[in-house]
Amino acid sequence: MNTFTASTTGTRDDIAAAPSRAARIAGLIVSGLVVLFLLWDSIIHIANVSQVQDAMADLGFDPSLNRVFGVVLLVCLIAYVLPPTAILGAVLLTGYLGGAVATNLLTEQPIVSTTLFPIYTGILVWGGLWLRDIGVRRIMPVRPSR
Repeated sequence: MNTFTASTTGTRDDIAAAPSRAARIAGLIVSGLVVLFLLWDSIIHIANVSQVQDAMADLGFDPSLNRVFGVVLLVCLIAYVLPPTAILGAVLLTGYLGGAVATNLLTEQPIVSTTLFPIYTGILVWGGLWLRDIGVRRIMPVRPSR
């Protein structure tokens, strides 16, 4: 028997519990806040405002890439917002945020406030999705220690 079949048809402990109404609401709130923040970030990159131009130049990026970053983030965000592609969107956002962490490390930004901020954001991306989506709970179950 393959692993996937065993995990979806095994004992009651192997099957993820459906999120409660409160968990779904909390997940929607967390996801909504993350979406609003990342939507704002993508819009200001696409608009190529002077603050983005200055910040990206300080990080060593060519100013012509600002709109590209904004569009890439927007595409990832759209995938995250649509239920059929939410897990794919979370994976894509994780990759995008990982690039931000790498950039911040390379440019020696402050650790807690700047370098780790994309990691905090990624935790909220996955946490909000985990709270509201049974599919994510099946992929990443939280099990009590034995």
